[in-house]
Amino acid sequence: MATVLKTFTGESAIEALKKAKEECGESAMLVTTKQIQPKTLNKKPLYEILVSVEEDTPKPSQAQKKQAQINQIQKQIEAYTLGSTQSPRPASRFEQGGLDTIEEKPRDNNDILLNISQVAKEIGKVAGVSNELSEYKSPEYDKKIDEVAKEVSKLNQKISMIADMIWDDKAENRDDIIIPPEFSTIYKLAKQSGMKYEHLKGIMQATIENMPSSMKSNPVTVKRYFYSLLRNMLPCRSESFDPKKKRIMMLVGPTGVGKTTTLSKLAYKFAHGGSIRYKTGIITLDTYRLGAVEQLFQYAKIMNIPILDAIEPEDFRSALKSLSNCDVILIDTMGSSQYDREKLTRLNTFLKECGNQVDVNLVVSAGSKIDDLLEIYNNFSTLEIDTLIITKFDETKIFGNIFSLIYETGTPVSFFSTGQNVPDDIMEAKSDFLVSCVLDGFKGEDDGSSR
Repeated sequence: MATVLKTFTGESAIEALKKAKEECGESAMLVTTKQIQPKTLNKKPLYEILVSVEEDTPKPSQAQKKQAQINQIQKQIEAYTLGSTQSPRPASRFEQGGLDTIEEKPRDNNDILLNISQVAKEIGKVAGVSNELSEYKSPEYDKKIDEVAKEVSKLNQKISMIADMIWDDKAENRDDIIIPPEFSTIYKLAKQSGMKYEHLKGIMQATIENMPSSMKSNPVTVKRYFYSLLRNMLPCRSESFDPKKKRIMMLVGPTGVGKTTTLSKLAYKFAHGGSIRYKTGIITLDTYRLGAVEQLFQYAKIMNIPILDAIEPEDFRSALKSLSNCDVILIDTMGSSQYDREKLTRLNTFLKECGNQVDVNLVVSAGSKIDDLLEIYNNFSTLEIDTLIITKFDETKIFGNIFSLIYETGTPVSFFSTGQNVPDDIMEAKSDFLVSCVLDGFKGEDDGSSR
C-alpha cells in the first residue's frame, strides 16, 4: 500500500482542501497548511496544503461514476413503478407479538409523480457534462458520453411512460381497452382532446392491431403512426374549381357561429386573395339583423363586390340571375336554432325554388360540445349539407369534438376560420392541421398542404 503526498493551492486553506477532496476523494488526509503568498493591494493571498493519499485501489473514471448513477436511477424508477402498481400487505401487531393491526398508507399518484420528478433531476445531473471535464475530450471520452446520452434518453422515455401510465385514467377505468405502455402518451392526448369515447376506442384498437411490430416499442413512432391514421380519417374538400363553372355557396348554421364574418373572408379570398381572382358576388337572405346587413354591405363596398338582398324566394331567383356573370356567388343566411323548424323549412324552400345547384356549407363553432354539434348537423341535414366550415378556432383548446363530428358524419370540411380578423384568419381545411390541433392544441395556421 503506497502513500502519495500531493500539494494543492488556493486563495484560502478551505479552497485548497476542497480541490484536494475533488481530486483525491474523502480519503485524502491533511498533513500541513501554510501561506505561501501574503495578501497585498495588487495580489490575493495564496495558501498551500499538503495531503497524503493511500493509492491501494484505482480511482473510478468519470464514465464509471456516471454509469453507477444511471444504475442507481434505474433502480429508483423500478422501485417507484413497483410502488405505484402494488399495494403493500397490511402488517399486523399480532405478527409482531401485539394485538392491534397497523395498515401501511398506500402511496398515491402525487407521491409517485414527485419521486419521478426527483429522478428526472438526477438524470439532468447525469446528462450534464461539467466544465472541468471539457478539457479532457478524446475519442474514447466522446464515445462514453454518447453511451451515457443514449442511456439518459431511454430513461427519459421510461419516465414519460410511467407518468402517463399513472395518470388519473388508470387501467381499471379504461373499460375493455388494453393500452400498452408505449401507447399511454398518445392515449392520454387523444382522450383529453374531447373526442367521443367510442371513436377513441376504435382508433386505439385499430392503431394497436395494425401498427407494425417494429414500431410499437418506440413512443415517437407510435405517435407518428397515430397522427397518420387520424389524418386519413378526416375528409377535406379541395377548394380549387373550374372557373368556367359557376359556383353558388350558401352558408347556413345556428346563430352566433360567425357566418357573416366567414362569408366576408371568403369573398375577399375568392375575389382578391388568390393567384386566380374570381368575379364574386354576394346575396344576403339575413334581412332580420339590420346591423349584420349593414356590416356586410360595407365590406362588399370596400372589396368592390356586388351585393344584393332577398326576402322571398322569387327575390332570390332574381338576384341569382342578376349575378349570373359571377364565377362565385356567396349567400349569407339568417341564423336559426337547430330546433326552429319554421326557419329551416323556409331555407329549404329558397334552395328548392332557386333553379340552381347550390353548395350548402354548414358553419359550426369549434367551441361547441360534440353532442350539440351532432344535433345541429342532424337538424340542418334536411338542407342536404355538402361540406362543413369550422369557425372560432381561437376560442377553444379542445378539438376532439370537431374530429368526432367529421368522422361520424363523413362530411368533408372545406374551411377553418382561425380568428376574427377580416379578411385574414381563413384557411382551406387541412387534415394535418386539424390533427395537430386535436393532439397538440391550436398554434395558428401552418403552410403544409392537405393530406
